[in-house]
Amino acid sequence: MFKNFVSEFKKFAMRGNVIDMAVGIIIGAAFGKIVDSLVKDVLMPPIGLLLGKVDFSDLKLVLTSGENPVSINYGLFINALISFLIVAFAVFILIKAINKLQEKMTKEEAVEQAAAEPTTKTCPYCCTEIPVKACRCPHCTSELK
Repeated sequence: MFKNFVSEFKKFAMRGNVIDMAVGIIIGAAFGKIVDSLVKDVLMPPIGLLLGKVDFSDLKLVLTSGENPVSINYGLFINALISFLIVAFAVFILIKAINKLQEKMTKEEAVEQAAAEPTTKTCPYCCTEIPVKACRCPHCTSELK
């Protein structure tokens, strides 16, 4: 039973979709770090400067002070929200480009398939070339199936 489970898992893990998904997750994590740095280190400092030298990561609402202060860090939430919007926009652009490419490939395949389909057939009675959709031979007038 255990050998069957291991071989089934190995077969699952080596399928192309699982490997593609793993690569996507790794690249996505790296992309997330780049976007996070873009937001924290490139976008937020000028925005904070325009808003009166505000550092968004320091914005918080202190609920209790003392030895273990409790606060709501809404500045960090704003940074995370901007990071999410950038990632969502990038994924939207990527999906839109992939859909356009797939649509183009589907149209090309349809054109190739239409070109590959025969437009004529041979009458089995008189061996004359006739249109594929013909139900009667124009030469010998035989009924075709």
